Amino acid sequence: MRIGFVGGGTGGHFYPLIAVVEAMESYQNKPDLYYFGPNAYNSELLKKHSVKFVYCPAGKLRLYFSIQNFFDLFRNFFGVFVALIKLYLIYPDVIFSKGGYTSVPILIASRLLRIPIVIHESDTVPGRANLMAKKFAKYIAISYPETFDSFPKDKTALTGIPIRQALLTLDPKPFVTLGIPDDLPLIYVTGGSLGAERINNLILRCLDELLPQVRIFHQTGEATEKEIAFTAQSLITNPELQSHYYVAGILPVEKINALLSASSLVITRAGSTTLSEIAIHGTPSIVIPIPEDISRDQRSNAYAFARTGAGTIIEERNLTEALLISEIRSIIGNQGRWQKMSESARQFVPIDAALKIASILVKIGTEHGS
Repeated sequence: MRIGFVGGGTGGHFYPLIAVVEAMESYQNKPDLYYFGPNAYNSELLKKHSVKFVYCPAGKLRLYFSIQNFFDLFRNFFGVFVALIKLYLIYPDVIFSKGGYTSVPILIASRLLRIPIVIHESDTVPGRANLMAKKFAKYIAISYPETFDSFPKDKTALTGIPIRQALLTLDPKPFVTLGIPDDLPLIYVTGGSLGAERINNLILRCLDELLPQVRIFHQTGEATEKEIAFTAQSLITNPELQSHYYVAGILPVEKINALLSASSLVITRAGSTTLSEIAIHGTPSIVIPIPEDISRDQRSNAYAFARTGAGTIIEERNLTEALLISEIRSIIGNQGRWQKMSESARQFVPIDAALKIASILVKIGTEHGS
């Protein structure tokens, strides 16, 4: 059996695909796996799991004016042509798409070649690639009950988001893994692999106020790691508190698992994969979604998450040092509130999504191949 994976541009698309790949590792007859896209995103991880990368160009579908829209239109036409050739030569039994602009040529070509398609929608507001594919997809997996209305009911199921195995089990000794003392509450701040400039800058301005009571591990994004570390040194006025602040650009999955296991609080954007990873660990969170005029899905994700009681939301337009510090202290300093948020978080997300989707892919692939 041959299974193709597509969807990317961000870790929120790529890592759930890897979670499904991991779920197939125990299969006696593991399928041949292929990842299609303009780039491998994480070639080492693909190699580790014996997933073959197949280059297929794609153009981004922007909602705002850009001269690149003109060129990307041709990239998509060319991408469909390339996808037709490569899919015909490999001819997967099923394609699994996480959406995103990189999936469009593969989805169109798969439709033309009558290759069954399974799509997964992570967000409450579906992306355009998945909305395009919903009519001809064989099966549609979603992450939020709110998304049911956007897809045909007869082939849509609530599975949750596939999570990598390394994040499904709490680290029993997370502070040892991190090399951090466990004498104070730990706050994990993350804006994702690319970081979040507004959050990064605000945290820097709050350091003097927060560090006497907590330790902060700040994932800044790779591009700004050195700049933020240097700025923090000049802003922390008490030299003894320098050791309470840790900076990293990007993190391996084992360290993310340790941070989520050790942290008393996470400050984060509202990517669905990140929210699910936080929820599995039962860690209370402050969610700061990307403004709706930039990302139409994060705000909806955040409110769906917060309605369960798992996290609290601060809109970016309302974000101030005083408000953030007040909310941090309100959660960490109130054991009853912290416990309720933790319990709500654990109930938010199914942990078997990767296994379910892997099983569905093999079932559909077997039917197609027979």
